[in-house]
Amino acid sequence: MNTSTLLWVIVAYLFGSLSSAIIICQLLRLPDPRTQGSKNPGATNVLRIGGKGPAIATLLGDILKGVIPVLIAKACGLSPLSLSAVTLAAFLGHLFPLYFHFQGGKGVATAFGCALALAWPAGLSLAATWLITAMIFRYSSLASLIATLLGPVYLWFFTQSLAYTAVFALIGLLLIYRHRGNIQKLLSGNESKIGKSKLTDPNSISDKL
Repeated sequence: MNTSTLLWVIVAYLFGSLSSAIIICQLLRLPDPRTQGSKNPGATNVLRIGGKGPAIATLLGDILKGVIPVLIAKACGLSPLSLSAVTLAAFLGHLFPLYFHFQGGKGVATAFGCALALAWPAGLSLAATWLITAMIFRYSSLASLIATLLGPVYLWFFTQSLAYTAVFALIGLLLIYRHRGNIQKLLSGNESKIGKSKLTDPNSISDKL
C-alpha cells in the first residue's frame, strides 16, 4: 500500500466514523439511538425513536459517508485495488466509529454509498433491491440481507472488477454478521416491521415466505 492509498484509507475511516444517527439525535435532543429501540445507531432505529425527518437525515448522512471519500479518491485516480481499500475503510468507520467508542451501525446505507461512488448503476441496483424487498415484506433487515447478497453480483456485472467484487463480498459477510440478531428474529417471527413495533406487529416472517 503506497502513501497516497494509506492517506485515503485513513481519511475514509475517519469520515466513516462520523455517526449520522448519534449526531442528528444529539442535535435534535432525541434519545441516544444506542440506548433506545434496537440500540442500533442507524436510520431504521432513528425512525422508531424520532420519526421520518430525522431518519431521512440519518440515511442521507450515512450514504454520503460512503459516497464522498470514495468518489474523491476515485477522482484522484486511485487504482481499483486502492479504491477497494478506501471503500472498506469507510464502511469499517461506520461499523466501528473512532469518535463514538467504536459503537457503530450495521453499515447498509454506507455500503450503498460506496457502491454508488464506485459504479452508480450498481448502487442504484442495490437501492432498487432494498426498496422492492422492503415494500413486499416490510422488513428492513430482510431487505438489507437480500441486497447484501446481491451486492458482489451487481459490482461484477457493472464493473468486471475483481477488486470491487471481492471487497463487496467481504462487506456482505460483515453485514450478515452484523445482522445475526435480526436473522434469528426473522426465523422466529419476532422481527419488527418497518414503521411498527414488536407490540403492534404480531405477524411472523414465515407468513410472508
